Amino acid sequence: MTNNSVAENPVKETVDESAQGRKYRPGRIRERNREKILAAAEEEFASNGYKGATIQNIAERAGLPKSNVLYYFSNKKKMYSAMFDDILGRWNKVFTEIRPEDDPAEALATFIRTKVEMSRQFPLASRLFAMEIIQGAPFLMDHLRTNMREWVRGRAEVIQTWIDDGRMAPVDPVQLIFLIWSSTQHYADFQVQILMVENKAEYEQRDFDHAADFLTDVILRGCGLESPK
Repeated sequence: MTNNSVAENPVKETVDESAQGRKYRPGRIRERNREKILAAAEEEFASNGYKGATIQNIAERAGLPKSNVLYYFSNKKKMYSAMFDDILGRWNKVFTEIRPEDDPAEALATFIRTKVEMSRQFPLASRLFAMEIIQGAPFLMDHLRTNMREWVRGRAEVIQTWIDDGRMAPVDPVQLIFLIWSSTQHYADFQVQILMVENKAEYEQRDFDHAADFLTDVILRGCGLESPK
């Protein structure tokens, strides 16, 4: 039996009992493998589309045996769905936790800046989501009708509370969320256009810093708020 047998069966992975080894307990190993697989899936689906992507290619990109990948995701459709769950969770996590008692300017500014940073770190994720939506959301339709609809309604209710309390201008909460989503993801989805117009070969960190400052200032002023110091 080869050393690959350990990787192929995450449940039976052996763990070093030393203090250093305990950091890599089986649960953490499974978590790291899952992260590797989903990151590889983003690359594969972005490069070859859903039809052209294969489990074998994803396994090779992740540096794991195909059997290990199938342990986590039994088929390509489940992996595709899990990938989008992961993407959407990353994007919206910071705004999921907002409460009526929070400061509107700080909450919105944090959401905007986090979303711009997501465009910098994970541009493929944004483009994959855009392609899925443009194609009519064949794999995400149920998610859009349920989880996403509920998430937007919940965030909109908090924003409406801020408005009703006179803490920000009376804007449409749902349209505000749409605006933040679209304006921040623009820097990932339309990278080629932006670089050509600005005559640049590639993005620099200062480009994203400037975009975050600009969007935060413009959006918050439109909401009757000042950018946090």
